[in-house]
Amino acid sequence: MSRPRVLIVGAGFAGYRAARTLARLTRNRADITLLNPTDYFLYLPLLPQVAAGILEARRVTVSLPGTLHGVRLVLGEADGVDLDGCTVHYTDPEGGTGSLGYERLVLAVGSVNKLLPVPGVAEHAHGFRGLPEALYLRDHVTRQVELAAADDDPERRAARCTFVVVGAGYTGTEVAAQLQMLTDRLARRHPLPAGLRPRWILLDVAPRVLPEMDERMSRTADRVLRARGVEVRMGTSVKEATRDGVLLTDGEFVASRTLVWCVGVRPDPLVEAVGQPLERGRLVVDPYLQLPGRPEVFACGDAAAVPDLEHPGRFTSMTAQHAWRQGRVAAENVAGSLGLGRRRRPYRHRDLGFAVDLGGVQAAANPFGIPLSGPVAGAVTRGYHLAALPGNRIRVTADWLLDAVLPRQGVQLGLVRAWSVPLDTASPELARVPDLEPPDRPNAPTERDRAQGDRGDS
Repeated sequence: MSRPRVLIVGAGFAGYRAARTLARLTRNRADITLLNPTDYFLYLPLLPQVAAGILEARRVTVSLPGTLHGVRLVLGEADGVDLDGCTVHYTDPEGGTGSLGYERLVLAVGSVNKLLPVPGVAEHAHGFRGLPEALYLRDHVTRQVELAAADDDPERRAARCTFVVVGAGYTGTEVAAQLQMLTDRLARRHPLPAGLRPRWILLDVAPRVLPEMDERMSRTADRVLRARGVEVRMGTSVKEATRDGVLLTDGEFVASRTLVWCVGVRPDPLVEAVGQPLERGRLVVDPYLQLPGRPEVFACGDAAAVPDLEHPGRFTSMTAQHAWRQGRVAAENVAGSLGLGRRRRPYRHRDLGFAVDLGGVQAAANPFGIPLSGPVAGAVTRGYHLAALPGNRIRVTADWLLDAVLPRQGVQLGLVRAWSVPLDTASPELARVPDLEPPDRPNAPTERDRAQGDRGDS
């Protein structure tokens, strides 16, 4: 008797948890296949520390073959789902195509950078959803400070040392906090003329920092950022972006060579291509994470609009906490539908609180609703990340200890160029490779891009 085929698309928080749980529940009684563009699970909450040079890049990646025993990994990007034919089509890393059949499908493709119709942003801004973007940003910021230290033109020097982050949510706040500390260290190593200091500006149309979180956490983050000299401007965003800077919605033009776009996320474009009902771009599912009328198809994480049973009429937000928990429920329900596990159950959640790392010993956290700040919150935040990491805990701890006692290495690796991490991409986890780009593909690098190497750094 053949074993049932289960296909999981995506290895983010939801997909990774689904694969791990399903392998444990089925115990080799099902063929489990995981389709993902990379061979690792990326622990996104620690990505700002990679950009800041605190953690080495591999610390936030967890090997899929090394930790998902009993799961077959297929490297590739899903580019089509045939629900009637029970088939998913994909493109592999070398441009080849293939297809995978299934009897149960779990769609956990996650999200990509959210775009807004702001002139120039797609060409001049960079997002923060994948490892290539973090590595690029670290190199770029380091390069700007080093170039400014040797530049004789005061206006160009000031522009190089001005960094604009758009979006004061979880990601944008941590990026501004961590990289502001990095540039201060770089400026001490490469003294800037005329007493110039790196300038960081954090923008958001919301009335406060961390608008989706508890107000006490918001006040803590705002206080820490302002104390370090970060210009926190609420009710303000970008009206237009150019090579030389950004025009703000309040009419001010800020000369800058760095625009980091952290305004939020949108579901992976594959979600819309599935052709099923959507709720704000996410697949509509029932409380059991199944698509209506398609009991063999499950969706979870950022790809799914999951009913919030704790707040009727609402849907769960697009957070790592929800994705991680939904992945487990999806796996349990898949196993149950195959007769290989317990009965299916709806997704319910209890808010355990949030933690925001503000760099150094500073953080804002509210575990179980208890507001914390300062070093205590910093310890709780790092403890939470160590507990949540599915691997690399010792290596991450070692990097933290080394960063506390040794000078940080402020060097450019030159591994990722600007044209290889465009903001408008369906694959932020992959750096764009020119040899594999079709000639009519948007954002494919031109010969001029390749010659210059890094747009905006000249």
